Amino acid sequence: MLKMDLEKLKYPIGKFVKPQKLDSTTINKWIGDIENFPEQLVGLTKTLDHEKLRWKYRPNGWTIKQLVHHCGDSHMNSLIRFKLALTENNPTIKPYFEDRWAELPDSKQDDINDSLLLLISLHKKWSYLLRHLNSEDLKKNFVHPENNQIISLGENIGIYAWHSNHHLAHIKQALTYKGQFNNVKI
Repeated sequence: MLKMDLEKLKYPIGKFVKPQKLDSTTINKWIGDIENFPEQLVGLTKTLDHEKLRWKYRPNGWTIKQLVHHCGDSHMNSLIRFKLALTENNPTIKPYFEDRWAELPDSKQDDINDSLLLLISLHKKWSYLLRHLNSEDLKKNFVHPENNQIISLGENIGIYAWHSNHHLAHIKQALTYKGQFNNVKI
């Protein structure tokens, strides 16, 4: 097995760090990352055959196809969380077991086209919403019940810009290592 830093494989761009102050430049850059994510994802995956879609990005990690399907699931949940926070007062959101969702049949299918189409449409709708939020909207919150964390919509834009880039980096990593992690268990 290759000797490498498993933490770096898990978080190739590092963990999300919330800036001390959220300004419009940062918010707009994050929205751009969310807006451009589907195009980048399609660009990375459009020529991949079934074998390559099964490559893992790290030992015990997900396959490329699971990453694509996970992004569809996760980003649908995020859009709903935004809408809840915009229409309710500090709602408590519903968490989900993403690891269990990644093992469902739709997350393991080789055809990623439906998830890509979903992400293209979802991000177009989501980006439109984000571009029309005002400074008061960005301060609205929801509560994540796993640790009772209060998350503002401004911060959540950053979390999902990071999430998009995090999984793009995972796919690039899987392509770099060409399936070397598929039979490695740690």
